[in-house]
Amino acid sequence: VQLVESGGGLVQPGDSLRLSCAVSGLDLNYYAIGWFRQAPGKEREGVSCFNGRDGSTGYANSVKDRFIVFRGNAKNTVYLQVNSLKPEDTADYYCKLFGFASWGQGTQVTVSS
Repeated sequence: VQLVESGGGLVQPGDSLRLSCAVSGLDLNYYAIGWFRQAPGKEREGVSCFNGRDGSTGYANSVKDRFIVFRGNAKNTVYLQVNSLKPEDTADYYCKLFGFASWGQGTQVTVSS
């Protein structure tokens, strides 16, 4: 199983980004996947999750109403639409399949004016 994140960048407060997590090696229809982030000097925290079986989603309170997780037309790719970005959203963002130990390499999001 391999996960590859992309889509991060340097943006200003209030901007948006779309992060991608491409999964290979299994059919995402049978698994759940989570988005996590780790800010400098802080522990990794869960941000959002997507259940490939039924399409259900979940969000941390800190990002609810600003972030949207969904699966696109490429069925083994899960996206995290991050809107109304704040400086405190600055972090490396990772995706991970629940039940598997491996992590992707992450994609960096920096929010700064």
